[in-house]
Amino acid sequence: MHFLEFEKPIAELEAKIEELRHLADGGDLNIADEVKKLQDKVDKLLRSTYAKLTPAQKVQVARHPNRPHCLDYVEALITDFTPLAGDRLFGEDRAVIGGLGRFRGRSVVVIGQEKGNDTESRVKHNFGMAKPEGYRKAQRLMAMADRFGLPVISLVDTAGAFPGVSAEERGQAEAIAKSIESCLRLTVPMVSTIIGEGGSGGAIAIAAADRVLMLEHSIYSVISPEGCASILWRSATNAADAAQALRLTAQDLKELGVIDRVVMEPIGGAHRRRDETITALGNAIEDALESVRGQDGPTLRLNRRQKFLDMGQKGLG
Repeated sequence: MHFLEFEKPIAELEAKIEELRHLADGGDLNIADEVKKLQDKVDKLLRSTYAKLTPAQKVQVARHPNRPHCLDYVEALITDFTPLAGDRLFGEDRAVIGGLGRFRGRSVVVIGQEKGNDTESRVKHNFGMAKPEGYRKAQRLMAMADRFGLPVISLVDTAGAFPGVSAEERGQAEAIAKSIESCLRLTVPMVSTIIGEGGSGGAIAIAAADRVLMLEHSIYSVISPEGCASILWRSATNAADAAQALRLTAQDLKELGVIDRVVMEPIGGAHRRRDETITALGNAIEDALESVRGQDGPTLRLNRRQKFLDMGQKGLG
């Protein structure tokens, strides 16, 4: 287990538990009671620590390397998944995962951003930062979903779109804008979930949905805290102040009306109980799809567009 900076007291207790278990394996010592006491302390400390996380600490949890990623959710929730590659214009972008499958018996199109979970896979998936061909692949899949009447499920987890020169040369801004437009044009249900980081236009490109969900300790913002601090304070060391100002937590965004539902995570975050988190998210996605079932295409599209037009209106009068 990778422990974050603020989890050091928890790490020390868990290290003691492992030591005791190791001692018990090598002899006749009965340490069950002591282990139980320490485990109760760990659970209590986890509960109190995660109940009062600061926005900066939420950023750390959202980026936790052991947190479930897009492919973990696809493998657990989508049966008969058939990945589809390429944008039919330039090439394949492995930062964006897409394809057809069945979600709890219902045929769906799945689009997601994959960060990777080790050095090799992170390089392969470009750390979840898509290039124009990734967003154009998403557009192609959304057009396919619309044509065949299939709901769209998107899983957002990116620090942002790839900022390299090559991406700009191939029309990064246009690709993102067209992807957002494709979301808003859909006449089929679309449910999007922020499972980790939701960074800037790279995230909203596949998140302009009928229902937008967020895991409890995920983040969603127009810019990363480090990027914001570099602009406003000329130093990334003020990232914690930027995280506070950006209102990027799931709780803040629910209050602001940017998202529709916060999906609670197990105590200690999604990285501690991955299967439990994946099941909870699957239930939330099913509920979200059910909430728009029966609406015809024009109504879905009108309501979706109006939802995003209404954002920011509160307080303007």
